[in-house]
Amino acid sequence: MIQKKVPLRKCIISNEQFPKKELIRVVKNKEGVVTIDNTGKLNGRGAYLKKDLSVIKKAIKTKKLDKQLKIQIPEEIYEELLGMFNG
Repeated sequence: MIQKKVPLRKCIISNEQFPKKELIRVVKNKEGVVTIDNTGKLNGRGAYLKKDLSVIKKAIKTKKLDKQLKIQIPEEIYEELLGMFNG
């Protein structure tokens, strides 16, 4: 049986590669709206974060997501990211 290739993506904080399903994708669309993409299929520029609370906290502290997506990330997005671990 042929093994299906698993798509790998790089976390912008840890610079490690992981299977796409193990990462959180944050997307900025053409209108400049930033959302968390749970499907992995939304159109727009995406950045990946490891599903790890320390990685999320470091992303907030360093504003690396802002630099990667070239837009100021709304506070609600960071709160939603943190909520994934507290919920």
